[in-house]
Amino acid sequence: MQGPIAVGTYQSSIATFTRTLEPSLLAALRIDESVVLVTETLVSICKVLTNSADTRPWQERIEDCFANIDDEDLRRILVAFIEEFQGDKPKNWIENFRSQTYRSFVERLLGAAKYRILVNAAKEDGAVVALAFRRGVRALMPFAVAWNDALSLMSKEQLKAANRADVLAVNAIQMVISIDDFLGEKVLSSLPMEVTAATSTDLAAWAPDGPDDLVPQFRALVTEASAKRVERANSPLVRKIRGARDALRYSEDGVSQAANSLIELLDRIMREAFPPAEVLLWVDNNLPDEPGLTHLKDGNRAPTKRAEALCFVYGGGPVVAGEATALDTGEGPSFLHDVVALVLVSARNKLQKLKHADSGTQEEREQLMMVLSALEGALMLGLTIGGLSAEYPALPELPAA
Repeated sequence: MQGPIAVGTYQSSIATFTRTLEPSLLAALRIDESVVLVTETLVSICKVLTNSADTRPWQERIEDCFANIDDEDLRRILVAFIEEFQGDKPKNWIENFRSQTYRSFVERLLGAAKYRILVNAAKEDGAVVALAFRRGVRALMPFAVAWNDALSLMSKEQLKAANRADVLAVNAIQMVISIDDFLGEKVLSSLPMEVTAATSTDLAAWAPDGPDDLVPQFRALVTEASAKRVERANSPLVRKIRGARDALRYSEDGVSQAANSLIELLDRIMREAFPPAEVLLWVDNNLPDEPGLTHLKDGNRAPTKRAEALCFVYGGGPVVAGEATALDTGEGPSFLHDVVALVLVSARNKLQKLKHADSGTQEEREQLMMVLSALEGALMLGLTIGGLSAEYPALPELPAA
């Protein structure tokens, strides 16, 4: 085994322990250099990301982990990750650690005292990784709320047309909560979380009584994040969202005014980013065989709303063909891009109807608010995956329910 690579000032308990063992003993345990490097790097990154005292952006924290590592050592780390995460290796390691036969073998080889040190080291590292994973899962909740709100505009016919009704019917919010519950009940409860930077909020159940009280808090974050992303992409247009909300609060014909503002927001943010001529060029270069992206307007070829939305969601970037999966044929726009673009088009269509159907009823206001929530969710997702705005802002810590 080559000399150790110290990743920043953060170290893994397992890596520290294994480096005290003889190479022959490590070979018998089937622990090679790549395993130690992967463990050291993963735990170090999780530690730095969960350090609440460090208020720097996450990118700077991770860069700090590798600040003193030269190119050759960085290459060794990358090769180690490739080696350990290819094929069935991760599965085999999990099976080994769960196997009583392997654990008995390790205990006989190391002796009872050193075996206890290894087990405790594994639990300490596991606690650090579990905390980072739980915080990561919880950071997904605004996106889950945005996704569910966005999909609320899609009809059953649209879902069937996309051949993804079974996938899109999944409740993303409930999925995130279920994963979080599993982590709390089955993982964190069995690990020494006191050695980590976990707070009482990290360890508390998030939504013991269901998502009804939790979702409105995150919907407010989606509203804020969407406005910030619109502002970064086109600062004058953020007034359209605020104007729509003000119209609903204070104007007798607020539904019509709000619908007008949101239609203008959608049209301008997409067309000012990518004018029709650029959209046509993008379609020809990326999706020439995709139906429904162009039409004739006044005798001239023009992009459809779907084409404009797709170009916007892709950020004008290339459409990269992928392998066929249960979600995606691998041809045409990707599953995620296609759905977000479809939601943007659906939102505009519904706003167009509300623009001409303002009777001032509470039902119309509720419909407009539903479209507004869906539009904010779709814009947040679209501007995120399209790369047309700065990184997603840090989320405030929310209290457990």
